[in-house]
Amino acid sequence: MKRDRKTLINVTSVLLLLALVVFAGSCGTSKTATRKPSSAPSSAPGAAKAAQNSTGLPLTIPPGFAMSTFASGLGGPRVMVFDSNGTMLVSTPGSDSVVALPDKDNNGVADGTTVVASGLDHPHGLAFLPGDPTKLYIAETTRVALWDYDPTTMKASNPRQVVGLPADGEHITRTIMFAPPPNQGKLLISVGSSQNVGVETDPLRAKVLIANADGSGLRPFASGLRNSVFMTVHPVTGQVWANDMGRDYLGDNLPPDELNIIKDGANYGWPYYYGKNVLDTQFVTDPATAPPSSGMTPSYVDYQAHSAPLGLAFVTSDAWPAAYKYNLIVAFHGSWNRTVPTGDKLVRVKLDKQGNYQGTEDFITGWQQPDGSRLGRPTGIIMRADGVTFIADDQAGVVYRLAPIK
Repeated sequence: MKRDRKTLINVTSVLLLLALVVFAGSCGTSKTATRKPSSAPSSAPGAAKAAQNSTGLPLTIPPGFAMSTFASGLGGPRVMVFDSNGTMLVSTPGSDSVVALPDKDNNGVADGTTVVASGLDHPHGLAFLPGDPTKLYIAETTRVALWDYDPTTMKASNPRQVVGLPADGEHITRTIMFAPPPNQGKLLISVGSSQNVGVETDPLRAKVLIANADGSGLRPFASGLRNSVFMTVHPVTGQVWANDMGRDYLGDNLPPDELNIIKDGANYGWPYYYGKNVLDTQFVTDPATAPPSSGMTPSYVDYQAHSAPLGLAFVTSDAWPAAYKYNLIVAFHGSWNRTVPTGDKLVRVKLDKQGNYQGTEDFITGWQQPDGSRLGRPTGIIMRADGVTFIADDQAGVVYRLAPIK
């Protein structure tokens, strides 16, 4: 009995000691749980820093980015390219010129504006001949011309027409880009339709054309494209991607604007079909008269109707947050006659490495005001290898600079 009593006392002591340890531990846990969060910035790996906005506009910018004004006082800036010295050239149809925006001290603000070429006819597309930084192509409404370019003086001279294009019409901007393999060295030229909806009589209209660098061998590359104002190349697949603007006067929500993967010989449906090969029954009153939809290529991604998608750039820089890699940033110029205005923002088209679509979401907003007014209208987008991205705005006459915060 004595032995059992001693054992019982020892067991009781151990249990009491354990209870005290548990109690002490629970008190410590309770104190930690009620501690106020630190007001210091998070230092956790991968934590995005607060957005910085020095544009003077009430823009909503995602965390991890800083946005500022790179250049202002421009005549409706649209397409941007970099010359061999890293100087930005931008087309300004509003002033019928192309200008250079050097930033020699690399402080993120253009040193000034140098006129590269002037007296042009609504210049839009710009492209350097691959392998020759002294040969600059400028696309005007009625022609694509090859110019001699001096990257030191930032001046272009000696223009000679390589391709003649149709004049006037509803869509007068012309976009150019050198094609990826297997058509490397050839020039792609986007020419919009002459009308809102209708069958074109000019064989160069509502198409992306292709020609040799000297303008020879001009032919349709892709058709049924009402107005594909900007194009780019997917960094992995090497395919050409382009935005396309749908027709007007089918209401606020039809037809969708489109993102298309442009393929040689493909027809994207306009004026008979839009989006995912939906028949335009206002234009086609008798379906038997429309070409079969089986011969048409549906859109890859449908955007909100009347968004007016323009510039687009794939995220390839590792300076951006990893979640953005291979996504597409698109500029919506904004609607002109929608009951409730839409667009006028940058959106993020979420894609995987191979370009498979995963969704679309807003990226930068705030140009569109609640009262229907606008503080700007984004157009072109270009991204440097270091992740610094430039966005043109043809209403405000500025080029913005967007950089990931290190």
